[in-house]
Amino acid sequence: MEPHTEAPLVPPLASVPLQRPQQPPQPPTGHTTSTADRGSFCLAVCTCGWKGPARRSRDLARKDAGRHTAEQG
Repeated sequence: MEPHTEAPLVPPLASVPLQRPQQPPQPPTGHTTSTADRGSFCLAVCTCGWKGPARRSRDLARKDAGRHTAEQG
């Protein structure tokens, strides 16, 4: 089997400039809560990383989220 000699040369990775974002992403300010379904359970989650307990009732998960934002504000 003969080597492929007709292939174009590829520049080394060091010579290719990387695309960089204009501004680094900013962490979220404040607390924004939502609910997330995990199978038959629902839990409240926040942009700060907080997670409420898993509940079978979405209404209870929303109340957990409301208590979290009230405690933080």
